[in-house]
Amino acid sequence: MALFTSNYLRNKYSATLIAEQKRQFSSIDKSKLKFDIFLSHSYLDKEEVLGLYRELTEMGFSVYVDWIIDADLDRTNVTKATAEIIKSRMKNSKSLLLAISTNASMSKWMPWELGFVDGNTDRCVIVPISKDNNLSFNRVEYLKLYPYLDITNGNLWVNEDAKSYISFRRWINGENPTKRN
Repeated sequence: MALFTSNYLRNKYSATLIAEQKRQFSSIDKSKLKFDIFLSHSYLDKEEVLGLYRELTEMGFSVYVDWIIDADLDRTNVTKATAEIIKSRMKNSKSLLLAISTNASMSKWMPWELGFVDGNTDRCVIVPISKDNNLSFNRVEYLKLYPYLDITNGNLWVNEDAKSYISFRRWINGENPTKRN
């Protein structure tokens, strides 16, 4: 098992990529966009989130990150219209990846997003982001209900436990982890 580390994701960070992606999405009709992944995260971890976004898009997944795709949304003035846009993006995503980092517990949106997607698609997975090279992950409280994602040899795996896993590509298409010997 290999978890994502903060250093690994920060090394994939690129300010140029943010500007390029924002420019690309600013000029298209976003109402019909579909995503493989809705990436739920704390904005305080934006460098790690951008690294994860880059990793996932380089693997061929379409990923929704609010401040990249909907850069015009005002994070300081959330309205019902803002919530409707976020709901629409979640409905148009096959899965939700919940990026659990040191700042995740401070996010007010992450639990709402998790509950919304879990109630609609049941395709929610935790992405543990380790601050250092600590490769263990202990799920707490309600997060024990969800599988977690890891990366091994450049492949993503959804794990319920050490013996129940499936490739991420198969998982987002509706298959579930199976017990292995």
